[in-house]
Amino acid sequence: MLLNDIDFDKIIAIARDAGSAIMEIYAGEFNVELKGDNSPLTCADRASHRVIVEGLTAATPDIPILSEEGRAIPYTERIAWSRFWLVDPLDGTKEFIKRNGEFTVNIALVEDGLVTAGVVYVPAQSTMYFGCMGAGCWKTVDGEESVKIKVREADYNAGLTVVMSRSHPSPELEAYLQKIKVTEAMPVGSSLKLCVVAEGKADLYPRLGPTMEWDTAAGHAVVEAAGGTVAQVDGTPLRYNKENLLNPYFIVKGK
Repeated sequence: MLLNDIDFDKIIAIARDAGSAIMEIYAGEFNVELKGDNSPLTCADRASHRVIVEGLTAATPDIPILSEEGRAIPYTERIAWSRFWLVDPLDGTKEFIKRNGEFTVNIALVEDGLVTAGVVYVPAQSTMYFGCMGAGCWKTVDGEESVKIKVREADYNAGLTVVMSRSHPSPELEAYLQKIKVTEAMPVGSSLKLCVVAEGKADLYPRLGPTMEWDTAAGHAVVEAAGGTVAQVDGTPLRYNKENLLNPYFIVKGK
């Protein structure tokens, strides 16, 4: 699949290669470090980062890269980027450490502050989600033929299936959920939360807690390519490449 001047099949292959590097480490023993914000870091994060940066640099040498594990790029440099790759080499490190399989590789293309394409790979499940604005969204399992996916239409009277973080509950979320009719609460790790909305397994994902831009960009692209929306609580678009890379609270909705 071509996205303007980008062979998107190469980007999908890079995500799969990064997932393979992660799974080699997942199969054995590994040490866990703490970063400055007390979030965990493993050698799998670093291995995935290396694979992705090397792959993207070879495939698209003119497009800069901002990765969680290479975030120290000053805003004075980033502000000149009209498009760039926004990468989370291993989203859901806590899920990786727990060995529950709900961790992902995330690669998104950002243009003029908005996501235009994204890949989310779930290596422990051999599942790939990818979407491009204006083209659609697909899912493939075990390398089989890709199936087009789309969000489902919510029935607010019957009640909603709501996705929530497995690792980051918040009082704000509890208050929000009391205002709507919830028939099922679905705890899910990492950017998989956005993907289950994209494929029509859930209606809503309110994120009323802190996230960073690399946590959401690829899943954001997948949701919107599948016909859903990702917006701030007041309805304004969720934008990327801000000076402060912390996201505001946001709501993910199906149709």
